Amino acid sequence: MTAESGQVEGWTDPEFEPVRDAFVRNFEKGDEVGAAFAAYHRGRKVVDLWGGIANTETGAPWEEDTIVLVYSTTKGITAMCANRLAQEGRLDVNSPVARYWPEFEQAGKGDVTVADLLAHRAGLAWVDGTMSTADALAWEPVIKALEAQKPSWEPGTAHGYHATTFGWLVGEVIRRVSGRSVGTYLRDEVTGPLGASFFIGLPDSEHHRPARLISFLDALASGQAVAEAPAGPGLTEMAELAKTYLAPGQPLFLALGAPGGALSRQDIWNSPELWSAEIPAANGMCDARSLAALYASCIGDLELSGEGSFRLLEDDQLDRALEQQTQGPDTVLLGLDLQWGLGFMLNRGMIADSGMGGFRSFGHFGMGGSVGWGDPDAGLGMGYVMNRMSMGMAGDKRSYRLMAATIEAARRADGD
Repeated sequence: MTAESGQVEGWTDPEFEPVRDAFVRNFEKGDEVGAAFAAYHRGRKVVDLWGGIANTETGAPWEEDTIVLVYSTTKGITAMCANRLAQEGRLDVNSPVARYWPEFEQAGKGDVTVADLLAHRAGLAWVDGTMSTADALAWEPVIKALEAQKPSWEPGTAHGYHATTFGWLVGEVIRRVSGRSVGTYLRDEVTGPLGASFFIGLPDSEHHRPARLISFLDALASGQAVAEAPAGPGLTEMAELAKTYLAPGQPLFLALGAPGGALSRQDIWNSPELWSAEIPAANGMCDARSLAALYASCIGDLELSGEGSFRLLEDDQLDRALEQQTQGPDTVLLGLDLQWGLGFMLNRGMIADSGMGGFRSFGHFGMGGSVGWGDPDAGLGMGYVMNRMSMGMAGDKRSYRLMAATIEAARRADGD
């Protein structure tokens, strides 16, 4: 690392020391500004690293308690909340959404199931018309728009990435079932007991903690190095693809800007007003250790700092959550071979080609590079967060290096 990029701090179990080496290499290659990575192995924290610069304007270093916005990595946590309600018998994912949210039945959506929402099959990846940013951050205007929205394709016949609408759709079901917003339910039932820092709706008291994001386009304009995706086109070709598929009127453009283009401005994502809102598809804020702990608690018991332990999803519910719900190409994400369980990306297709662990591995990536990932068979929960965004839509070389090193260390620790 250079002096300008700060120092790597934290801890690794001796058997996982190669993960620190991979973390340092990401900085040495110029791929990072500020970042953190953590991992749990069979219920025990084995990696907790952070380093670099959190705010390039002030030069503030990335601290132990720094958090950052993780875009669609948020969806995995929202899916955990829905699956926990299903585990408790309060939510039947095979039932029509209208059973819990009667107003949703409008515009021919009476047969859309909760599973359709979780697996991106509902045909509601965007909202017609326009919407102000203030309305998008207020929740109810988006819910009313989704109630009136006609699906863009016949629900259940195809899957297409609901980049932002996933959060309001699944979030409103959670609110109707639990009587609490997603952010409140998450705090009360999950992160509070676990002692984790993952927020959907950041309290004012925590506004001093976030790192500032550096957009992919800003990094390119300044000539800074940006980590490429693990495979596929290079940066120039990716930029050309972006111009094509992000053109106004294209499905990906509509999905990323939903509802009604209100969230298409890049600068809004670094604003306190967006941090404070609840956008359960895209504005989660966390540190890496909390993200890793959440995934670790889906696959086994985690010891609490006081007495007892915490398990978010039991084996039966996790098995149901990891049943593949989709087939074929994603109709919104450039035809990518990306497959879904109940709200989680599965280790299939393009992801399976990248060495993401065992067949039952699962999780969610976020725009720019963040990821939360679990491997039930290897007993691994992992979390990676950063502020320099890359173009990769399903991770990039930084996270893949870190997770590959962690997976290999876990194999050695298990004697494999």
